[in-house]
Amino acid sequence: MGVLLGKSISSILFFIILLSEGHFRWVEAQHCVWYGECGESVKVPGKKYNCNYTGPAVPLHSEGYDLLTELCPGYDYGDRSLCCDVNQLRTLKGSLELPLQFLSRCPACFVNLMNLFCELTCSPHQSQFMNATKFNTTNVVEVQYYIGQTFANAMYNACKDVEAPSTNVKAISLVCGNDAKHCNATNWIQYMFNINNGQTPFPIIPIFTDVPVMGYAPMNNKTYACTEGLDDGSGPCSCQDCAKACGPKPVPPPRPPPWTILGMDAMTVIMWISYMAFLLVFIGGVLGACCYRKRTVMSEYGPILDSNNPRSLNADNPDQVNASCCETLGERFENALRTLFTSWGSFCVRRPSLVILGSMILVVASSGGLIYMRITTNPVELWSSPTSQARQEKDYFDSHFGPFFRTVQLIITTPVKAPFIYSPYPMGSDVPFGSILDKEILHQVLDLQLEIEGIVATYEGQNVTMEDLCLAPLAPYNNNCTILSVLNYFQNSHDVLDHSKGDEFYVYADFHSHFLYCVSAPASLNDTTVLHDPCLGTYGGPIFPWLALGGYDETNYNNATALVITFPLNNYLNDSVRVGKALAWEKEFITLMKNFKNPNLTVAFSSERSIEDEINRESNSDISTIVVSYAIMFIYISLALGHIQSFRRVMVDSKISLGIAGILIVLSSVSSSLGIFSYCGIPLTLIVIEVIPFLVLAVGVDNIFIIVQTYQRDERMPQEELHQQIGRILGDVAPGMFLSSFSETVAFFLGALSNMPAVRTFSMFAGLAVFIDFLLQISCFVSLLGLDAKRQEGNRLDIFCCAKLPEAQQTKTDSFLFRFFKKIFAPFILTEWVRPIIVAVFVGMVSFSIAVVNKVELGLDQKLSMPDDSYVLDYFKNLSMYLHTGAPVYFVVEDGLNYTSPEGQNVVCGGVGCSNNSLVQQVYTASLVSNYTTIAFTPSSWLDDYFDWVKPQSTCCRFYNSSGDFCNATVVNSSCLHCRPMTPSGKQRPEGEDFLRFLPMFLSDNPNIKCGKGGHAAYASAVDLYPDHTGVGATYFMTYHTTLKESPDFIEALKMARILAANISQSIDHKVFAYSVFYVFYEQYLTIAYDTALNLSVSLASIFVVSTVLLGFELWSAVLVCITIAMILVNMFGVMWLWDISLNAISLVNLVMCCGISVEFCSHIVRAFSISVKKNRVERAEEALAHMGSSVFSGITLTKFGGILILALSKSQIFQVFYFRMYLAIVLLGATHGLIFLPVLLSYIGPSVNKAKVLAANSRSAGTERERLLNY
Repeated sequence: MGVLLGKSISSILFFIILLSEGHFRWVEAQHCVWYGECGESVKVPGKKYNCNYTGPAVPLHSEGYDLLTELCPGYDYGDRSLCCDVNQLRTLKGSLELPLQFLSRCPACFVNLMNLFCELTCSPHQSQFMNATKFNTTNVVEVQYYIGQTFANAMYNACKDVEAPSTNVKAISLVCGNDAKHCNATNWIQYMFNINNGQTPFPIIPIFTDVPVMGYAPMNNKTYACTEGLDDGSGPCSCQDCAKACGPKPVPPPRPPPWTILGMDAMTVIMWISYMAFLLVFIGGVLGACCYRKRTVMSEYGPILDSNNPRSLNADNPDQVNASCCETLGERFENALRTLFTSWGSFCVRRPSLVILGSMILVVASSGGLIYMRITTNPVELWSSPTSQARQEKDYFDSHFGPFFRTVQLIITTPVKAPFIYSPYPMGSDVPFGSILDKEILHQVLDLQLEIEGIVATYEGQNVTMEDLCLAPLAPYNNNCTILSVLNYFQNSHDVLDHSKGDEFYVYADFHSHFLYCVSAPASLNDTTVLHDPCLGTYGGPIFPWLALGGYDETNYNNATALVITFPLNNYLNDSVRVGKALAWEKEFITLMKNFKNPNLTVAFSSERSIEDEINRESNSDISTIVVSYAIMFIYISLALGHIQSFRRVMVDSKISLGIAGILIVLSSVSSSLGIFSYCGIPLTLIVIEVIPFLVLAVGVDNIFIIVQTYQRDERMPQEELHQQIGRILGDVAPGMFLSSFSETVAFFLGALSNMPAVRTFSMFAGLAVFIDFLLQISCFVSLLGLDAKRQEGNRLDIFCCAKLPEAQQTKTDSFLFRFFKKIFAPFILTEWVRPIIVAVFVGMVSFSIAVVNKVELGLDQKLSMPDDSYVLDYFKNLSMYLHTGAPVYFVVEDGLNYTSPEGQNVVCGGVGCSNNSLVQQVYTASLVSNYTTIAFTPSSWLDDYFDWVKPQSTCCRFYNSSGDFCNATVVNSSCLHCRPMTPSGKQRPEGEDFLRFLPMFLSDNPNIKCGKGGHAAYASAVDLYPDHTGVGATYFMTYHTTLKESPDFIEALKMARILAANISQSIDHKVFAYSVFYVFYEQYLTIAYDTALNLSVSLASIFVVSTVLLGFELWSAVLVCITIAMILVNMFGVMWLWDISLNAISLVNLVMCCGISVEFCSHIVRAFSISVKKNRVERAEEALAHMGSSVFSGITLTKFGGILILALSKSQIFQVFYFRMYLAIVLLGATHGLIFLPVLLSYIGPSVNKAKVLAANSRSAGTERERLLNY
């Protein structure tokens, strides 16, 4: 019993003690931990300790009421009795200036954060959740702050998505001391309370708990989620700043699957089936025709050769031949051409001096325009039409914001393979570093960077330095150049790079810790380490790690294997002097880099002028290759024109002088074309200079061979003089020459309708050159042929025409090539069993080409435009290997949007109250699916930063009360007033006159330690203000594309940016367009497939019309010509796919040229077939091939073959791919189709004989040897 009574008394006493202890703790909770400020902080200079005070809360002085309302709205605690005085409130405001500027975009985040600090600093219940653990006389030098884990998590969740528009990063990374992805509720609050952040004067140790600990109840005040509005009427945070407000993450549409049939490529399957069906029908038709011919043999000439038939040519009255109207019209048209050219040829031979002199005068007059010749090497002028969308958008951007800056860039790697491990002190996991981030290597890179900064060039006697040219966004207050380099984290200083803190045993902080902090918070003015060095670059802006580092994985920048240093230089519109200075400086830079040697560094480099310089160097280096190529063709032409009868007569029968004259005529036609267009002020391009001589040589030399070889094979009729013979020959061959030349001219001139400048210029120059060449050939060359024929008949030597051989009997023989075609080649390919094989092979080729035509890649690999030994090739290689971001892309809002109204603001901005379909919001949403949209980051928004800058809670926007001028945040002056009052209306966005009044101040304000939102560095060029600041014109919002490596990547980026801009324009009902520096070069590829089809179709249509007329209205002949040319073009696409030749402006020029040259291969054969009077199609095809085939083969194929092979030796990759490969394919495909397939096609389905032409041929042959041959 006694024991039990003792136990119960003990329990009662213990309960009483507990009650009394709780009462005392409750009484303590009504007291402060500190009040007021005392001594200076030892560890954080400029900051003060709070005074130790454990008494009750003290009423706040009236001068602090406004400050309390500003910082801690709703925390007046009834009678405003607090544990802080006015000085503590001022210190709190100063310490939180930067965090609040970046986080106040989201009202819930802002209120929660202030809740944390207001309770800490001023709460009258401090002692309930705070414990002062260390004192220094009257100073509190360390406290414990019990914080509810629920509160901490809620505050972090409300703030974690808030954006910092000017830096394209999460705002929390700027105030957490870590990259946003490594930041959490715990380490964020720990960082804010750590003395190493430069703002906290003494350690504040946060203890996170949701339950009382050691009698302390955690501060667990009410929080607001970012999706909630506040009691004061503030709305929820925007989607951009609050992921939960966005709904589900957008899902990009799936890529369209490849078109397949039974798991195989659909086009391949379709063409295989089509080809097999064709073979089945064709073989059946051939076998059926053979069986039919065995039963009855009938010539197509039967009805007109049968003397018993009243319509026969051999009848008693041949005039009764019943020719159709078209046949008669065609014969009369051809006869008119024959008569015209016969008379003209006779005149040229009879009056050679007059014709040659007249031709020379016209050529000299036309070529005189060459003194006005301008060669365009500007890539924009070459590839982008002035009327194209991209060009107009570029001009708009340049005129409102200035041209895109000139880029000088280095990509630096190291052959040293020595990655190392950094172990943070006193705790933290080991961090691997790439070799390129070794401090000694960084010092060597900095030496190189400083050497580049010190380059001095000379332009027109003046010294030019980088400071004269560079982009300095804070000038004139800060003239430091923008240098996007990892060394700018260390202020481009060897001393800062070597800066470290530690003792004899440990290093607390050095360049490792500073680097790790800066890549996570590049806009920070003070790192979290004991170094307290800034990360912001010397030019006043951040250095984003994705721009300054390369070769890392994900965002582990410490694993980088390359450094990227970019020097943006100012670019100028219509200012040749300043552009000239930039070019001079860049030239010195290139010279320095070419001579730079360092065994530890491998440097790839480029400047704005590099590509154009290398293209020009390439063109100059290829001159020798081109000269050798043309020399081989010239020598061949000079030798091949002559038909040597015997060794004794070599110098008599050769036609070297005539060949040289023919070549000069070709070159004269080219110079005349260039001169005439130069008179008109149309500039040349390198493509014109390189391609047109090749084209005109192919066309012109073919005609020369036809004229000369026809003369060599012709027998002069009795009583016929030389001028009559050459006139008659010209009457026979000139209509065919006119057909081919005029077809090509019309086709080229129609090609000039193209929107692509390179194609348009080539087509105009080529069309005129081909036609002038034809005119000179039927005039000047015919006169020269007459003179040469007289020389040969007089047995005078070629070249040395004064010397003469004695008279001797001449035996005229046919050339070897003509005999080969007539006796061997033509009979062989037109034999009964060879013809089906040829058709099957060629139809198989075209079927294969159709199957792969959609697989030809679009674009031009920029590496191909460089010589093999170019330093730019290394740069391109490293660019695609190491860079982790693409080009900047600007979303430009055109002039006319009213930014002073809430409606105009809401359709653009991305903060609280902005439209969910605003410009910033749509670009942000696109960045969430960057793999699909190619938009890498949230856009930098001048409007959102302006709203943050102008808020009354911010110290940024102030003006002098006396003058109204802007007062910078760093100025300490009592006459500086806040722009906006701390009232409900003052907290709203500025509108109307207020908006326009403060905006120029924002755009002129430099970021500083007190105000990180100043817009001068980031947005000075982004807003085009009206004169006298009466309104806002065009503006832009910048972000970046994802990494773009190959042409398809650039094309897709352009396409997606335009789709996004169109959606934005539709949503906000105002014109918005996307602009990036590469758009003008890649826009052509959005429509190049359509442009190619249109150009080639128009060319084919024009060839069809001209051929129909000039072939004597023989529609079917023109159809066969166009079918063959179309097959050649389709097969060219097959070759392009097989040989990795992409479709671009250069290859399109070559395809247009191919269309023209193909006319030469086809039209002469078809015309010879149409006028042949042999008894059936096979024999007519054989005769046409024998007579024209040798001239076409020797005139085009052999001439070009030697010259083309030399192009393979070119150093230029673009020459090897687009000239050697494509020219070789053009010549080989043209020759095989024109000389093999076309005769076989004519032998099967060639047009029937024109009765009127046969009658006319008989009439012309009456009474001559030809009549006997015809009757035979």
